[in-house]
Amino acid sequence: MNQPEYGETWVYEGIIGAIPGLNLGLRRALLVQFLGFQTAVLLLAWVYGLPTAALAGTVAVVVATVGSAQMVFIARELRDDRLPDAYRRLVFGSNVATVLSVFTFVGFVTYLFVFDPAHNETPLLESLFGTEPPVLAVAVGLLIVWDVCYRVSASWWAGVTALWRSTRYQFPAGVQEHLHKTDRLTAAFGLLQLAFVPFLFDHPVLLVALVGHVLAVVLVTAGAHLLGSVRTMDSPTRS
Repeated sequence: MNQPEYGETWVYEGIIGAIPGLNLGLRRALLVQFLGFQTAVLLLAWVYGLPTAALAGTVAVVVATVGSAQMVFIARELRDDRLPDAYRRLVFGSNVATVLSVFTFVGFVTYLFVFDPAHNETPLLESLFGTEPPVLAVAVGLLIVWDVCYRVSASWWAGVTALWRSTRYQFPAGVQEHLHKTDRLTAAFGLLQLAFVPFLFDHPVLLVALVGHVLAVVLVTAGAHLLGSVRTMDSPTRS
């Protein structure tokens, strides 16, 4: 496999790799991410007495950490020399995942502070942080939400580009199985996001958006998987 180059990494990888003197490796980087956020969640929940926020925050930290692992794994697999450069450029170089994450985060914040208070007796912000939300706890919560939004968007983009790949290229069985691993992981990460469902029963707009998103990810990755299997060839050729 090639070494990571500019345009062939997620933003997450680029930030970690750009920090001078930092060479953590995947396991340590994931451990630092999990422990850093989880410590902040539990400490703030203890200080301000926010048990529901502690539970929701823990779920979000787990989803974000698993998403980081998924992103790094997919990036490593897609830097395989046997895959087309155009495919890698589309996945990483376009930065569409970052743009999607911005829209996702803005949509969530708009719902949280504008739509939800106007349509629910107990808004999500109040159910998590109480009637007088602590500023620091809310700030950390939004940071974790951004973390989740970025990884969810990257997962979605990985699925969409996988479907594009399967319609445009044909690969031999060995390469196709290599790609199937990334498709299965993308679908599994989508399903993991259903862990947020218990917190959204009183918020049908978010619930429908989440379940619809997960179904879309699963269908897109399943389509990429099946189409890739059908189009498997003895040697890779462009259709």
